[in-house]
Amino acid sequence: MADYKKILFGVDGGVATLTFNRPDRSNAFDDEMTAETLDALKQIERDASIRAIVLTGAGKNFCAGQDLVTFVEGRQKDKQFTLREHLLHGYNRIVTKIRTIEKPFVAAVNGAAAGAGLGICCACDMRYVSENAKFRMAFIGIGLAPDSGTSFLLPRLIGYGRALEMAMTNELLDAQEAFAAGLANKVFPPDELMEATMTMAKQLANAPTRGIGLTKRAFNRALVTDLEGALDYEAYAQNIAVATQDHQEGLSSFLEKRSPVYQGK
Repeated sequence: MADYKKILFGVDGGVATLTFNRPDRSNAFDDEMTAETLDALKQIERDASIRAIVLTGAGKNFCAGQDLVTFVEGRQKDKQFTLREHLLHGYNRIVTKIRTIEKPFVAAVNGAAAGAGLGICCACDMRYVSENAKFRMAFIGIGLAPDSGTSFLLPRLIGYGRALEMAMTNELLDAQEAFAAGLANKVFPPDELMEATMTMAKQLANAPTRGIGLTKRAFNRALVTDLEGALDYEAYAQNIAVATQDHQEGLSSFLEKRSPVYQGK
């Protein structure tokens, strides 16, 4: 494993845990943390032994988005700086990786998730949250438009009207409000969050990984197509799934009335 300074990264029993580790800055991103996160995601994508991923934050918060102090310093130092390039090479790549890596990502949201932190949270496949969790779009609070996939992902999780209200008013959702809106899958007391998240991650790590990956593909495609297109892509994905070793194991275990042992192949 790489020697990271702004994130923590480890693998145990097929589950990788990536922890944003700038607790003194509410785990806000600077350029180094962005680069380290992208590097860890590359490892996750390439390592077949990793079959589920937990994303969380050190300390009291999940991720406050962009570190505005380093952001302003960067703009002052580099007169060629553009926010578009910053997004294209940073958060856009992180969000895209999480959505397209064909392994399950579970966010353990231990505190505030705001701005790009909310976008990364929304990009995960599930969101287990602490009772202390809080969610805010945050962009309009400093006169900016949405980024990091929030304009695409948040409306699909909680509905267009509710998401637009959050974006325009900078409204804060607490954990129970997030659960009621559909943003949080489950809510836990703070001291139970990581244990519950790891239990789910281990369950997913022992599931048919190829089938989960194809499920992510199908859901991603269905977000941007019509019913006919979704049906056609399901048939395409199913044709791949039926040829996997995990399907053969699932079928054999069903017929033999035993528990399946999936290898993620």
